[in-house]
Amino acid sequence: MRLHYFPLSGHAHRARLFLSLIGVDAELVEVDLPGGEHKTPAFLKLNPFGQVPVLEDGDVVVSDSNGIMVYLAKKFGKTDWLPDDALQAAQVQRWLSVAAGELAYGSAAARLVTVFGAKRDPDEVIGRGHALLKILEDLLARQDWLVAGRPTIADVALYSYTARAPEGNVDLEPYPAVRQWLARVEALPGFVSFARTPAGLAA
Repeated sequence: MRLHYFPLSGHAHRARLFLSLIGVDAELVEVDLPGGEHKTPAFLKLNPFGQVPVLEDGDVVVSDSNGIMVYLAKKFGKTDWLPDDALQAAQVQRWLSVAAGELAYGSAAARLVTVFGAKRDPDEVIGRGHALLKILEDLLARQDWLVAGRPTIADVALYSYTARAPEGNVDLEPYPAVRQWLARVEALPGFVSFARTPAGLAA
């Protein structure tokens, strides 16, 4: 099993973190994003969208970080991380959609501005980041995990870009319940940290 990743990508970290949390060994293959390796014909055969991460499992190729987590949870029977219960499965899917939506266009996009020089309206993406954090704060003030009273791939999906939100000038200080949740994720057996950059509020 091989994971094509880039150390500063929160999407790639999401997949790498889940592999470690469930104790699955995979060869890590770093993709040279600054050098444009993700746009080469060889990489585009793996993922026509030219994005990391990509998981190779024998002849099986799975791209998209959330798709990779679902694949791994199903392949290895990790129903604790991806529940079989219809309602809980739907609740997990909701947060995977949030990770691909509100989080991607909020805190993750704000970090793209400061770390990678992306052309975004900083005020707009920072505002979206805080809007999601307020929802998370309200929920996590009442429960320890997003779904099912235990860690699931929903928590993994939201962790990386939330943890590094300050690098995009999205301040976590007003959100104590979110910060406590991040600490709970970081205390899980098998946790691997996401690379830090001296950017934004973290500079």
